[in-house]
Amino acid sequence: MALFKRNPFGHILFVKRWLIRIFGIVSHGRYRRFNKLQIEGSEILRDIPEQNVLFVSNHQTYFADVAAMFHVFNASLKNRVDTIKNIGYIWDPKLNIYFVAAAETMKSGILPKIFAYIGSVSIQRTWRSSGKNVNRQVKMSDISNIGKALDDGWVITFPQGTTKPFNPIRRGTAHIIKTYKPVVIPIVIDGFRRSFDKKGLLIKKRGVLQSMVIKPPLEIDYENDDIAKIVSQLEMAIEQHPDMLKVTPVAQYAKEEAALNKKRKFWSTY
Repeated sequence: MALFKRNPFGHILFVKRWLIRIFGIVSHGRYRRFNKLQIEGSEILRDIPEQNVLFVSNHQTYFADVAAMFHVFNASLKNRVDTIKNIGYIWDPKLNIYFVAAAETMKSGILPKIFAYIGSVSIQRTWRSSGKNVNRQVKMSDISNIGKALDDGWVITFPQGTTKPFNPIRRGTAHIIKTYKPVVIPIVIDGFRRSFDKKGLLIKKRGVLQSMVIKPPLEIDYENDDIAKIVSQLEMAIEQHPDMLKVTPVAQYAKEEAALNKKRKFWSTY
């Protein structure tokens, strides 16, 4: 029956649609009322394929970043231009949007489990587990699940694997790009770390200007570009390359960023 149609991961689309609607309505004010989300480049989303698209982004919170992308993606597909005004777009959401997340994070409570149903491709981290550094082999089932999600639609990934800025890109993302040859769309976000707690569930500060810049697809030679080159390209695209810190020492960068945050544009109306 159509009512119980499932996606490739066995999730019932009727249930998923209602979960997206409910959480979309609940979270909308986080980007329009309590804080403002400034968007650039959303028109790009209307000119890319329905499947095999990989979004790569820097990471600032566990869940608020992804929730904002769900809003922006669906608003753009309903002909909004760089805005999520008028939440009517969430009534008929795109159901084949997925995001890559650590399995232990998605099992850490009832809310993460619901978010996982909405669209998580849960993977076992190879470098960290339960707050400790580890060194374990990549699970091939994790790679194949990401491939399955790409085959069905769009996948969001945070290739640094952490919310800490300027951490190195994990090479696994480059391997996925070499293997599945997706269209790769870079996204650069800012302001989420100041707005929310680390999990992205609680509002930490109001009146913060958040930003999301969606860039054109990367030009990648899937056959000839090696892993190191793709990693470097990703770091530059999401503005997390080490060279971006060479001009200004880290300590000085942090001091200047703190001063900038005090001057950051606040808003009271929209």
